[in-house]
Amino acid sequence: MGLTIGDGPFSSSPTGELNFAVAPPTGSVLVWWPVPQRIRAIVGGETLVDSRRAKLLHETGHLPVYYFPEEEVRFDLLEPSERQTHCPHKGEASYWTITGGGRTIEDAVWAYRQPLEAASFLAGHVALYWNRVDEWLAEDELLLGHARDPFHRIDVHPTSRRVRVLLDGEVLAESVRAVGLFETALPPRWYLPVEDVRMELLEPSATKTRCAYKGSASYWHVRVGDRLVEDLVWSYQEPQHDAEKVGGMLCFFNERVDLELDGELGERPRTQWSRD
Repeated sequence: MGLTIGDGPFSSSPTGELNFAVAPPTGSVLVWWPVPQRIRAIVGGETLVDSRRAKLLHETGHLPVYYFPEEEVRFDLLEPSERQTHCPHKGEASYWTITGGGRTIEDAVWAYRQPLEAASFLAGHVALYWNRVDEWLAEDELLLGHARDPFHRIDVHPTSRRVRVLLDGEVLAESVRAVGLFETALPPRWYLPVEDVRMELLEPSATKTRCAYKGSASYWHVRVGDRLVEDLVWSYQEPQHDAEKVGGMLCFFNERVDLELDGELGERPRTQWSRD
């Protein structure tokens, strides 16, 4: 995660402390940051954006979004849309439909032509919905999931601490061979060897998710008695670089289980993956 999401310093629920008050004029922090890499967006084989002067917008509660100078966007592949939206933090947004590359993708591109004063840096820049583009490239590397965040970090450490996972009092896993994955603004995640997990309680799920840093995750449900808890466990079977040390291991959402470290029960964190 990063500055403005999870429990980052400018998120809606930061865990740390600052020596100054965070009081953005519209209630949402906006951080406008230069991107040193060349960024390209490709649709239907056509390069819609080829930018060497991209910016990254960090906004409270949102993943960062690439914005591009208008002159680095091929408007000959776009048609104006009638759609208009209002953001209380940025202003009125206008939209375009992608019509190039043999495709028609409605309202995929937007811009704040006359942004609010607090977001005046947005003027002259254009953004695209991530999932409406076929390919994103940083230099010549394919980007997956969402824009890369320069304030994001992952540290991975093997641990000999005893990790025990319970649900409704039932032990699901116990290990002294866990690997801790510590990711910016997210709760610590404890990955366990398959041999230390009660696999007879797990049922495969069709759910797949994509992390920009760790790769594609597969999921399992957990059944304890008559109770089925969906998508409680995940694994990166073919991890990207940041998750290589946890490849093939299993992790439980500690938002929804009881997790003990060396016999001490941890508090369940509150995140977007919590379930009441």
